Amino acid sequence: AAAGLSYVGAYVINTYKSYDNFLQDKYALLPAVIIICVAAVMFAIGLIGCCATFRESRVGLGLFLAIILVIFIAEVSAFVLGFVYREKVKTDVQGTMRSVFEKYDGKNPESTVVDYLQERLHCCGVKNYSDWTTTQWFNSTGNNSVPQSCCQQEAKNCTGHLDQPQEL
Repeated sequence: AAAGLSYVGAYVINTYKSYDNFLQDKYALLPAVIIICVAAVMFAIGLIGCCATFRESRVGLGLFLAIILVIFIAEVSAFVLGFVYREKVKTDVQGTMRSVFEKYDGKNPESTVVDYLQERLHCCGVKNYSDWTTTQWFNSTGNNSVPQSCCQQEAKNCTGHLDQPQEL
């Protein structure tokens, strides 16, 4: 379990590099760091449990049980906090995403990240393609279209024009 959690934490940190323009708050990596720390603690606790079982130590097994109970309480607390603050996180991420979409010009690094995100997640805009109508890029191009990264992969002749929303 500790090895699995370590992998998940490392994967999240590695994936963060692709989306760091959207998550400007550096505390966004905090969950991944916590996961890696929990993995290290789980390894130590597992070692205590194995040694206590091997030696048939009542004190060691009691310590193991107490640690497991503390971890269970921490997990329940984390679940409750995640449930309570989910809307705040959603609002913060959407606000940051909108600010990155505002900087889109098709050439800068933010534009590359936006295109990558839309192609990778098969989406267009923060909520949908109409989000592009309020951006500076949309108004400056004057061609009533969204970036090519909004096009569906199956659409062969997609130009990003809003008069063909079924291709977006």
